Amino acid sequence: MMKLDSNIPSGPLASKWERHKFDLKLVNPANKRKFEIIVVGSGLAGASAAATLAELGYKVSCFCYQDSPRRAHSIAAQGGINAAKNYQNDGDSVHRLFYDTIKGGDFRAREANVHRLAEVSRNIIDQCVAQGVPFAREYSGYLANRSFGGAQVSRTFYARGQTGQQLLLGAYQALSRQISLGNVRMFPRTELQDLVLVDGHAKGVVMRNLVNGEISSHAGDAVILATGGYSPVFYLSTNAVGCNVTAAWRAHKRGAAFANPCYTQIHPTCIPVSGDHQSKLTLMSESLRNDGRVWVPGKKDDSRRPGEVPESERDYFLERKYPSFGNLAPRDIASRAAKEVCDDGRGVGPGGLGVFLDFADSINRLGEGAVRERYGNLFDMYQRITGENAYTQPMRIFPAPHYTMGGLWVDYNLMSSIPGLFVLGEANFSDHGANRLGASALMQGLADGYFVIPYTIGHYFASHSQKRPSVSHDAFKGVEAEVHAKIEKLLSVKGKRTTRSMHWELGRLVWEKCGMARHKEGLEEAIQRIPELREAFWNEVSVPGGANELNVSLEQASRVADFMEFGELLCRDALKREESCGGHFRTEHQTEDGEALRNDRDFSHVSAWEYQGKDSPPKMHKESLHYEEVKMTQRSYK
Repeated sequence: MMKLDSNIPSGPLASKWERHKFDLKLVNPANKRKFEIIVVGSGLAGASAAATLAELGYKVSCFCYQDSPRRAHSIAAQGGINAAKNYQNDGDSVHRLFYDTIKGGDFRAREANVHRLAEVSRNIIDQCVAQGVPFAREYSGYLANRSFGGAQVSRTFYARGQTGQQLLLGAYQALSRQISLGNVRMFPRTELQDLVLVDGHAKGVVMRNLVNGEISSHAGDAVILATGGYSPVFYLSTNAVGCNVTAAWRAHKRGAAFANPCYTQIHPTCIPVSGDHQSKLTLMSESLRNDGRVWVPGKKDDSRRPGEVPESERDYFLERKYPSFGNLAPRDIASRAAKEVCDDGRGVGPGGLGVFLDFADSINRLGEGAVRERYGNLFDMYQRITGENAYTQPMRIFPAPHYTMGGLWVDYNLMSSIPGLFVLGEANFSDHGANRLGASALMQGLADGYFVIPYTIGHYFASHSQKRPSVSHDAFKGVEAEVHAKIEKLLSVKGKRTTRSMHWELGRLVWEKCGMARHKEGLEEAIQRIPELREAFWNEVSVPGGANELNVSLEQASRVADFMEFGELLCRDALKREESCGGHFRTEHQTEDGEALRNDRDFSHVSAWEYQGKDSPPKMHKESLHYEEVKMTQRSYK
């Protein structure tokens, strides 16, 4: 019987984390050397955790499917990282960051976790500056800040439009130091195949070497998953093509609860789709909405060039609908507003699937040089992709799948429902509720890796006496046999359809029925059609090549097989949640003016799903959400 115990500490909210750190059991420095920790993933959460744990004295094995930790998807984050430093003296504080995050998540996040995140945010900036991360600075030398959606203060630290890359390089150099000291063993070009449990505790992983196909087992005293989100279930997303749900999904099938899978974020500022040939979409940082104004023509089917549309005939719809926040309305609200005007026939560009992001006012006010200094690499990237110069004409943007707030359920210590399995960053569900505010993903990943898991994993070791098993243990041999069998099954199908074509079909279905807007009939249709598509996959997919070699087709097929199962859970969760909140928008549940309409009486809880077997529907468990410091109100940014 699965039991969800959040392990939230008692006492006042503002002192929970400090009190909890004191109450946690410790492992003395000499004993830390006796423990081996497996970290799967080397993005911001994984690299920071591996480096910090090794610095403490633990022995760490870190795995990533890229050829280098430097190529983890965290590198793609652009706009910035939040922290409650109040350098601008504009009224920011830990409590305001906490409240903005709770409100931004539409009151569907765990209060204690969010407050801890706001507290820890201040330490992250100091850590990164000490590592040499080249944050933007004012003329005086002080660190610069800019605004992001869902906030009325400037708390976002940034490095032009490549903040994720610079932060990852900081974590990478810390990781590299530990690798050179022999405290971390790095395993690039390896992918998790399954999790190994011994006596109910996570004690190892089975990996596949992506270069030669070798299957190997690795034992540890605990396992950390820091493997990112699942947006590529939609096929087209801003995520790298290789991003996947496999690690989280296979842990779920071993007993880890999957929480709130229907909470998916559609980013409002992406380059529009140009055709079915695309395998991914390109993000344009939300930071651009600081200086760019979003608009569409006021008339339907207006084919004039943007410069030919007079000011009086433009609809700056975000400024009109949300005057208090304007172009910096939260992502879910801005995305739905863009879809609304496009559905009204006022979209721009091919197919009418786009809105303008216009920098003319900022260039006139600040000068092109200032805009170029802030966003130059983003403008260059936009021009390379579209052939258009955004300094002389507006960008065209449209919403696209981006971040996933759902993930494996974890308690306050970041431990999943499987003892010994910890989940960090986007792979867990813990901090964002139904919608993530911009610049908070990097904040959470580094908070989890640098400042939370080093405390909480030691408590697990000091509280449990299970010994680390040998890889010769029957549990490892059994899982290895299952892994080999699944690979052979994929290779034996010998169908005629490519993995890409089947992933595209699944993604199109999930996007149409469970994308930016959902409704009961569409979700029920998807739940009926996904098993049919899954059956077709296992009968029609073509996976050329062999198991014991470099085989990209096999990698892709294995990941898509998991999406074929996960997509159904995503839709089931969306169907079960009869309300609209944040990124989960049910068209049956909206206010008279088209905003999300929550149902706090029936749905103020986390939906945590338990795997019940291949042919059985999953079982939903609930973790009730209670608010002590904030009052649940209808979210408004007007």
